[in-house]
Amino acid sequence: MWEGSQRLTAPERSEVQVIGELPSPRPFTFHAPHAILLPVKDTAQAFDFFYSVIQRLRAPDGCPWDREQTPLSLRSTLIEESFEVVDAITQQDALHAKEELGDVLLNGLLISYIYQQQGDFTVADVMQEVAEKLIRRHPHVFPQSEGRSQLQENLTTGEQVISQWDAIKEKVEGRRENSILDQVPAGFPPLLKALKYQKKAAKKAFDWEGPEQVMAKVQEELQEVQEAARHRDAVLAERALSSGDESGAAPKLEPLTVHSTPQLDAAQLHLEEELGDLLFAVTNLCRHYQVDPNAALSATNAKFYRRFRHVEQSMERQGIPMDKAHFQQMDQLWEEAKKLER
Repeated sequence: MWEGSQRLTAPERSEVQVIGELPSPRPFTFHAPHAILLPVKDTAQAFDFFYSVIQRLRAPDGCPWDREQTPLSLRSTLIEESFEVVDAITQQDALHAKEELGDVLLNGLLISYIYQQQGDFTVADVMQEVAEKLIRRHPHVFPQSEGRSQLQENLTTGEQVISQWDAIKEKVEGRRENSILDQVPAGFPPLLKALKYQKKAAKKAFDWEGPEQVMAKVQEELQEVQEAARHRDAVLAERALSSGDESGAAPKLEPLTVHSTPQLDAAQLHLEEELGDLLFAVTNLCRHYQVDPNAALSATNAKFYRRFRHVEQSMERQGIPMDKAHFQQMDQLWEEAKKLER
């Protein structure tokens, strides 16, 4: 258990006055190289044990791989594990979600401990700061919160809580940006960034009234994509004719390469722009229908994998190569995979 820690029970709201600093975890002692691990039911004790495992892995005689890691080297691992836990939750697989949530906690704790070893901050600092932030941003739950100056009366909806949260961030924490969009991290993946931008803009009443208007915008953007694609194809055809190909067939020419032309590059970039507008509009449509576009796309990726795997396995069993000459067979197997999922 943590030194000096006390068991806390859920107090009444009026009893919440001061949250003290968190004590440092006391490491477990590993007495035998092959110790039997007994189930730990107590949350605080489980964290102590987890923390001790991290300390052991990073010890001078610990794991070479873990000792080589830095916060920078663990960025991609943290991203990958985050996507894996989202996938497990989407599949509604509780056991898998438990495993993947553990991996996310592992990455968070390991990175925090590396910072502690570097002397930047401690693991306790991380937990203390997030706990204080939660209390500060929930004055409707913690009456003595620093954020009580922005407390809104009769808070009953999640939307009102978020509005109060934003007011606390700006007026109590001093988080003022040139634009509300600056609150979105620059390193977010494009799809997530688009969704966050749209949510932020909606808070300033810059939004469509309903999904029907967004659907019309999607149709408009699709038409513009089609026009841009036709223009690009026309430029390619013109290039083919000028190169002596009387059939007008598009030459084997890659846009935006050293073998391209300024006209083709411009057409390609315009098509890219229009496709980006279409993706942005579709993301907005997802938001208006309360669909997470990242979760939706992840589910579609998983569906594509299952169906394509069925095609691969079936073609292999039949001894048929997967090439253009056998596309008809592959398409039939794809439809077969769709029926199997119904």
